[in-house]
Amino acid sequence: MRRLLDRSPIDGFVLSILLAVVVAAVFPARGAFADVMDWVVTILIGLLFFLYGARLHPREALDGLTHWRLHLTILSFTFVLFPIIGLVLLPALTPVIGDQLAHGVLYLTLVPSTVQSSIAFTSIARGNVAGAIVSASASNLLGVFVTPLLVVLLMSSEAGVHITAASVTKIVLEILVPFIAGQLCRPLVAGFLTKYAAPTKYVDRSSIVVVVYVAFSEGVVSGMWSIVSVWDVIAVCLLSLVFVIAMLALTGWLPKRLGFSREDTIAIQFCGTKKSLATGLPLASVMFAGSAVGFIVLPLMIFHQIQLILCSMLASRYEKQALAVTEA
Repeated sequence: MRRLLDRSPIDGFVLSILLAVVVAAVFPARGAFADVMDWVVTILIGLLFFLYGARLHPREALDGLTHWRLHLTILSFTFVLFPIIGLVLLPALTPVIGDQLAHGVLYLTLVPSTVQSSIAFTSIARGNVAGAIVSASASNLLGVFVTPLLVVLLMSSEAGVHITAASVTKIVLEILVPFIAGQLCRPLVAGFLTKYAAPTKYVDRSSIVVVVYVAFSEGVVSGMWSIVSVWDVIAVCLLSLVFVIAMLALTGWLPKRLGFSREDTIAIQFCGTKKSLATGLPLASVMFAGSAVGFIVLPLMIFHQIQLILCSMLASRYEKQALAVTEA
């Protein structure tokens, strides 16, 4: 069984998330238990963003910034082109997959890039790893501020977004305050987090799994799965597949036309096309109301898995090309 899991393109983290969805479908949180889980999620989200802040050394967002064209290009793909595409697709997707799932597709275009997988794929493909580290870290750092702002500006109240003083306060208290606290406490806890990197990784991943369970529990209780059909899910899968392929093609073609090197182009491809499930899920649970969370995060979960599979295939191809050149 372990060998099968190791060979699977779906990693253990994604399998845990899928299991959380199944458990929520069979044993959703209800009544008093749901109230308790809401508090648990609030605490875990605070812990999650505290860890994000504590892990991110401020120098990581400053080192290498002299290569501003690379970072600006990646951030433009992440926070400008992706949202524009999401807005263009929204009216076309609404009649096909429904208003809430269509807004979920829009939401996935607003979240920041991944960090670990973007850097890992860039490294495998023999790309600009230093540039990937800076850009991916900067994307997540900015995403804590930019994604909520984009949601407020671009997503309507029909999607479950409530633009009120209370919602802004919630974002500040549950996301920004813990993140800033993590940055301030970094000198005190950096050594501990470095020494126990593996256990703390399971803490934040477990937090995300709990967030998924609660989000989909609310969806099940509200009858979400009676509204979302198998064809809706298939449509989102096909859309995500086309979306990822198109963005990989564009980020592979345009940087070359702009004069970037092969190494920089690879970094742009893997940092500029990825969307972070780890950041997007907890942000959604804070910004969206009740059962809307399940609809909103479903396209992101599907997109995330497809991007990992396709990017791993592309990174392996680049690696083989680099090895062939070296051996020649």
